[in-house]
Amino acid sequence: MQVLSTLATLALAAVGSCQSITKVNDFSGTPTNLGMYVYVPTSLQTPAPIIVAVHHCQGSAQGYSTESKYLSLADQHNFIVIYPNSRSSGGCFDVSSDASLKHDGGGDSQTIANMVKYAVENYGGDANRTFVTGTSSGAMMTNVLVGAYPDVFKAGSAYSGVPDGCFAVPGSTATQDPPGWNNECANGQSTKTAEQWGDLVRSYYPDYTGPRPRMQIWHGSADTTLRYPNYAETMKQWANVLGLTESTDTANAPQSGYTRTIYGEGDENTAQLVGYSAQGVGHSVPIHETNDLAFFGIA
Repeated sequence: MQVLSTLATLALAAVGSCQSITKVNDFSGTPTNLGMYVYVPTSLQTPAPIIVAVHHCQGSAQGYSTESKYLSLADQHNFIVIYPNSRSSGGCFDVSSDASLKHDGGGDSQTIANMVKYAVENYGGDANRTFVTGTSSGAMMTNVLVGAYPDVFKAGSAYSGVPDGCFAVPGSTATQDPPGWNNECANGQSTKTAEQWGDLVRSYYPDYTGPRPRMQIWHGSADTTLRYPNYAETMKQWANVLGLTESTDTANAPQSGYTRTIYGEGDENTAQLVGYSAQGVGHSVPIHETNDLAFFGIA
């Protein structure tokens, strides 16, 4: 069990004193100017799992903390929640620049990875149980983080996003506002083979040879913002990265109108890759927090 200093213990008490997130004013590990907000239960037992929850465009850390139910679940299941806050005027994250798409490239993705390291060092987070989830822009960032930082994250759950690297915009920079937007990708017109998608992921951290994070993908068939073909492309990508070819579909799981696809061995909580296609659901698929926690092995 990690031993915290007296000052760190007092900080934990202040952070987790009520059911709301707190801005971390002394977070300085940031190549881009993202805000770091956290929720740390007062009764936290360390080392504790960490979930990074990344908001959508036109959203905020505070807003996403109320849209999702992770705060109350954190108290029940003993985990830390990090809510990054976008620096852009439109609330989107940079998933388009070379900097953000590469390991330690200096973009928003590196800033978020540094937030995890801060939580490990200051709150007693468990570096071996770190996870990321997000909606829309946050889902795109989830895929980017899992691709560029497989050494940091053990699993991800992406709600209504696009494949890692799909939103790349040549000439886009890590500091521009708003971040680059790729219409072709958003409209579901970017198609590649599974190997081509997988090669993109591998190119963002070419020296990495360790295990790849498990992935859970959610998408609505009626999504008109990040259109539905992105679901199949994302599944192809992670199946290739994880070396999976065989899949099994189950109708009406986890609820009516959803089709669950499991790649490889295991069930919906233990498989390497699980996808959920939500018939008739638009942008974005509602957050299924209990499914996320089960997939992350937290509850």
